[in-house]
Amino acid sequence: MLRLFGARLGQGCVVHPSVKIWAPWNLVMGDHSCLGPYVDCYNVARIELGEYAAVSQYAYLCGATHDYTKLTMPLIPKPIRIGARAWVAAAAFVCPGVTVEEGAVVGARACVVRDVPAWTVVAGNPARVIKRRTVEEDSLVEGNRSDSSATRKGHVEA
Repeated sequence: MLRLFGARLGQGCVVHPSVKIWAPWNLVMGDHSCLGPYVDCYNVARIELGEYAAVSQYAYLCGATHDYTKLTMPLIPKPIRIGARAWVAAAAFVCPGVTVEEGAVVGARACVVRDVPAWTVVAGNPARVIKRRTVEEDSLVEGNRSDSSATRKGHVEA
């Protein structure tokens, strides 16, 4: 259904049925990326997820703001990019115009107001770098990767 309205979805994408997508034509999802339950994707501007990127339950991706310096408060669309293998955890808020670089992790309930560097972990309000993200060597072997999320009930696989 999303593709019928212009979304560009890679292979093996998971979009849970409770996800809210404001403008499907502004959604780009790389292979095996995921929008978890109750994610709110306010994509007035383009929102892009890289390969294997995950956005967890109740996260809010906010692709627009308003110019409060003008009485008419015009809408200002700003794109969001979530890099490959990045994870936006539960109930995090990603502000307009933010890029979460490759491999970065945004902690639960974080409020991300500026770009997140690659392979870092951020948390808090406003989100701050907590540490570098490291991955175990055996997790990089393709044969050890688990695709169990794609077999669970209650999602739409594209």
